[in-house]
Amino acid sequence: MNNQEILSLIQIDLCTGTPAYMQIVQQVQGLILRQKLCPGDQLPTVRQLAAQLSINFNTVARAYRLLDRAGFITTQRGRGTYVLDSVGSQNKLRAEMLSELAASFVSETCRLGYPVHEVLQAVRQQIREQGTNHPHNKMDG
Repeated sequence: MNNQEILSLIQIDLCTGTPAYMQIVQQVQGLILRQKLCPGDQLPTVRQLAAQLSINFNTVARAYRLLDRAGFITTQRGRGTYVLDSVGSQNKLRAEMLSELAASFVSETCRLGYPVHEVLQAVRQQIREQGTNHPHNKMDG
């Protein structure tokens, strides 16, 4: 798949609650897992993707760093960014994504001055509500 095709497949929606970098990570991961992107395929540069999506290049760089750490891609200085064989990387990426989301959430609730007990109560309520919609997400205990 060439860069233009890849650029056309990655879209972000700034109106969702999901940060742009996470949307990029999720979409690239999905393309790899669905074998739309294969090992050895070259991804657009950070600047190309940022320009296409009309977002800051640091946002794309953050997404690429997460994908790199999770073993989905590799960046070779002066050569580009390429898809790696991602067998076994999905769980690591999911854990990193969850950690990033949790850190962002906790940081924002602290900044807004919410007490820990209120935050935990709200999170538990949301998990219960989501659990009724998604049986595989039932909360233990």
